[in-house]
Amino acid sequence: MNLKQQQWKIHLLIALIIIGMDFYGDYVYNGLDGFLKNFKYPSNLRILALYIPFFSIYSLNYLLVCKQTLSKKKLFLFAIAVLGMTFVFAGLRYVFDEVIIYKITGLHNYFDDSRNFIYYTFDNSYFAIKAIMFSTSLYLLFEYIENKNKLHLLEIEQKKAELSFLKSQLEPHFLFNTLNSFYTDLVDTQPKTAKDIYRLSELLRYVTYEAQHDFMPLQKEIQFIEDYLYFYKKRYEDALFLEFNLEGIIADQQIPSLVLIHFVENMFKHGVTYKKETPAKLSIQITQDHLILTTHNELSKAEKYTNTGIGKENLDKRLKAIYNTGYEFTYQQKGTTYHAYLKLSFKK
Repeated sequence: MNLKQQQWKIHLLIALIIIGMDFYGDYVYNGLDGFLKNFKYPSNLRILALYIPFFSIYSLNYLLVCKQTLSKKKLFLFAIAVLGMTFVFAGLRYVFDEVIIYKITGLHNYFDDSRNFIYYTFDNSYFAIKAIMFSTSLYLLFEYIENKNKLHLLEIEQKKAELSFLKSQLEPHFLFNTLNSFYTDLVDTQPKTAKDIYRLSELLRYVTYEAQHDFMPLQKEIQFIEDYLYFYKKRYEDALFLEFNLEGIIADQQIPSLVLIHFVENMFKHGVTYKKETPAKLSIQITQDHLILTTHNELSKAEKYTNTGIGKENLDKRLKAIYNTGYEFTYQQKGTTYHAYLKLSFKK
């Protein structure tokens, strides 16, 4: 049984408890006759007139209002929505109670003097707030459980990554020692080559050791991208056409590690970067609170982004686990061109 099915079973159980407690209250205060009256005509219609609006507001709050306000920490909007749902509940119950049932039975549920807007709304606010409180409490409980599960999954993935890292410690250690040896041998006679070896060593060291954390400083992530592009340019010399544009102030912002490189790798792996007339484009814009990355490139005839395993789903899952809905990640293929868009919030 999946989590959603479990949640709806709990909702059903809560509904039965609410109705059962109300009926039990009738038994306590009015005896057996008061309890049995709920099942007789026209009282049974009055029960429907109460519970249909009750569970309508319950569902509206749980499925829409909480997701659009509490999940985004918009408490003022939630308060406004609670007030609005109180009026909606009163309106729904009035339609069922004083219009539909009155037409069927010819009987009002409220006296003439109490069937005014202020009194009717105030009298029904108890039931509306009760529905809102139950649904809000369950929403917050399920959100807490879901977030705990996400953190648990992230911890498991982190432990797997750490284990994999420990298993591969020997090989990187040997590699870095070798690169350092080359650097030492060439630093006096071929300083330019030695500098490139040092830069390559720093790039590999970053991706092997430092970037194992969930978040990294933006400055290091940008430096990693620039080093990556530098070596591609060295490799292809005059046969690489990629426009890289970086705007904004790089300070102490934190972003998820090794997210940006996903887009760069895809351009080189699946895109066309050898045509001067249609260069690939990579743009990174840094604002006060966000990083916005866009890419644009032609597709290789042998590749289709929508069908090849380029890690979009894995990246999306990772971002969702970190940000929930607080990020934007879209991609679109138009003919032979591919566009990607990413918007991330900086870690507070």
